[in-house]
Parts: sequence; structure tokens; C-alpha cells
Amino acid sequence: MRSSTNFYRLLVIVFLLTSCSRDEVVDQGVSDQQGKISSKALKQIGTGVMMQAFYWDVPAGGTWWNVVKEKVDGWSNVGIDAIWLPPVSKAQNGPFSMGYDPFDYYDFGEYDQMGSIETRFGSKLELEALITAAHNNRLSVIADIVINHNSGGDLEMNLFTGTNTYTDYNPMSGLFERTQYDFHPNDLYANDTGVFGGFADLSHRKSYVQDWLWKKPNSVAKYYKNIMKFDGWRFDYVKGFEPWVAKEFNQAVGGFAVGEYWDSNVNTLAWWTDQAQMSAFDFACYYRMKDAFIGNNLNALSDDMLWKRNATRAVTFVANHDTDEIINNKILAYAYILTHEGYPAIFYRDYEHWLDKSKMNNLIWIHNNLAEGNTTNLWTDNDEYIARRNGSGDSNGLVVYINNSDSWQERWIQTNWSSKVIKDYTGHSSWQPTTQAGKWVKIQAPPRGYSVWSLK
Repeated sequence: MRSSTNFYRLLVIVFLLTSCSRDEVVDQGVSDQQGKISSKALKQIGTGVMMQAFYWDVPAGGTWWNVVKEKVDGWSNVGIDAIWLPPVSKAQNGPFSMGYDPFDYYDFGEYDQMGSIETRFGSKLELEALITAAHNNRLSVIADIVINHNSGGDLEMNLFTGTNTYTDYNPMSGLFERTQYDFHPNDLYANDTGVFGGFADLSHRKSYVQDWLWKKPNSVAKYYKNIMKFDGWRFDYVKGFEPWVAKEFNQAVGGFAVGEYWDSNVNTLAWWTDQAQMSAFDFACYYRMKDAFIGNNLNALSDDMLWKRNATRAVTFVANHDTDEIINNKILAYAYILTHEGYPAIFYRDYEHWLDKSKMNNLIWIHNNLAEGNTTNLWTDNDEYIARRNGSGDSNGLVVYINNSDSWQERWIQTNWSSKVIKDYTGHSSWQPTTQAGKWVKIQAPPRGYSVWSLK
């Protein structure tokens, strides 16, 4: 009798659980996870520096999440406030993919499909351990979201093209299955703003696609934010869809968001950030720095850039996984973005492999402790650039002097400080001059180098 009673109790419990929708179960987990995230007291994104925690073709074999996990403590200690990860879900090229050919948005390295269980970077458990370690070190974790295109679908006869297309998606997670009706062309829409290569192009105006990307309780957006605990988004190839798509995705879950609108036209970047209501990588700044440091003409730094239009919407960078053209004088480019307005991102290989890490750490410290207030240009010519950050609140600001010539240079400049001793916080100059009553002072910078001055 006792075992029979327990059996019926078990049946009731199973019935109650199965009568709840999957979305309701996920939603309950969402609340629990949100509490865990908020208790971590993460650094405010934008108060420090972002680390792009990967490069193209990082070592395969499922080790990368563990490599990054061992670095988050040190990165946090030197002033990093967020890490940007590559696309984390299973892609068509399985163990060899960098993630930009997404297949199953919910396979983080646990299903045997596309030639592997793990992704190139590791398993789901290892990804979760990395995110937990980052949060324990007060770092936000930014997910690279690829929602323009998909890859790896099976062939099906396409009613809208009259040919066979790879548009039949049956991921092992069982979530966000897709067919020809979810890509362009379909029964309602022929195309959107752009396609990427020969990949299947998601149709974001379809309600089914919107539901799975950001509207459902277990949508990609909400699953990544509430279950996987991501804190922000880097939207890949936003030229491929209208700005409202990224805007609605981000509004569904919140968090920091930046779009990859690869265009040097500052007007276009400003338009996109206004429409999408989020940040963009400052490609205008990138290409002006390329002109300045590769073209050996610092006058290019006087041209317009996104950070000059709206610094709160500009993510500045010197290199990333797609483009690394500023080879000569690269540390000067970092001296520029880490002393100027905008939210600077530094590239993993520059920090860990190619540049002087002590100099990079020094510039990160300068950014986090001295680089406050708006910017005033003090001098620009072919070889020299001097600018003043005017400070705000308790910050005294700074003066940065970039010298692209082959010899030491000196300039008289006007500071914000009257009768004060200043010093070069990079240690490149040993001078400790006193500013005049009228705030003028002479400073110097080393050949192919820089100095950063503030109150002693």
C-alpha cells in the first residue's frame, strides 16, 4: 500500500511538471539566475577597458575557454572591466569553426553534431566555468551574436527559389528549428538590407524568427542573458539587417550592446547608433589612426570620428580579429585611444603576445585614473599631436603628447593647472616641471613615443 501511494504521488508530480510549459520552467530559472548575477557587483562597463578575449584561429581542440579563465583575475586587476568572447554556439565547421557560421544557437558544446561535441573553444561546462570566473572577478562577459546568417542546414526543395537550398535546420537542441520560410526569399519578404557570402539569410521580419531570437522566454536573447549569464552583446555584421533588429533584441534583455558596422563614414556610424540606440565600433577613428600612424601624418587625428560626435556610443580599437593594419607605431595608437574619450577595446594578441605588456598596463591605468572630461586639442602637425583631457569631478585630467618623429620633441602648452608640479605618468620623461601662473608649461615626448602629464 505504501509503495502504491508513492507511485500515485509520483504520477501527480510528473503531471504537474509536464503541464507547465517549457517556457514557464525556463522563466523560473531566469529569476534565480538573475539574482546570482546581480549579487556579483560587476564593474560598470565603460569605466575601464574591454578585452577582446580571442583572435582569429585561436588554438583548436577545446582548450580556449580554460585559457581565458586563467587570465580573468589578472585582467581584472590591471583595469579590464569586460571580456568579449567569440560566438559560443555550435557552428557548421564544428571543432574547427570560429563560430561565425552558426548552426545551433543552444549547443554550447554538449551535443554530438557538426563533427564534434565540444566547440572549437571547449565544452558547455567549461564555458560556464569561464563566465563564473569572470563574474567572480567583477568582469562583464560580452557575447558575440551572429544573427544575420546561418550555416549547416540540410538541403530542401525551395518553393521560393525553384532550387534546392540548405535551409532545413534541425538542431539537436530541439530549439529554433528553421526552414525556407525563415530565410530570404520567403513567402512574405524577398530580402533585407544585406546578405553575407552564400550563407542562408535570416528573415528578421518574420514573427517566428523574432520569437526565437528575442521574444520567447527561452529565446536566444533571454537564454544567453538569464541562463548562460551573459551581460552584453556584440552584434556581428549589422549591415545585414535593419537597426531595429539589434535594438529590439537588446531591449528585450538589456545590457551593454555594440554593433559591428564596418564603415569609415562617421555620419553613417552616427546614424546607425541613433537608430539602434547602442554603441558601435569606431571605424572612423580606426581608419584615421591608420592614416596617422601608418601614413605618418598625425594631422589625420584632427578629422571627425564617432567618439567626437558621441563618446558614450563609441567603442574605440586599434586591432581586432578581422583587421590588424596598424602595425608600425601600434603602441602610439593605443596611447591615443586609452587617453581619449570613448570606450577602448584592446586586442588579445596585442596585449598577450605582441606589445610590451607593462606599457599596456600603464596606459590602462592612465585611462582608468586620469582620462576624464572632454577633450581639447592643443597642437597637431605631421609628427606631433597634443591633447588635453579637462578632467571632471575629482579627476584632474591629463595632457597626452604623441611624437611620431625620430627625435625628442618639446612644446609649450596650456594646462588646466596653475602653479602646480606635474609629471609624466608613463615614465618616459623624467621632467617634473611647475606650471606657470597662467597655466603654461613646457613638456616633452620621446622619439616614436608618447608622454602623459598630470598633477604629481
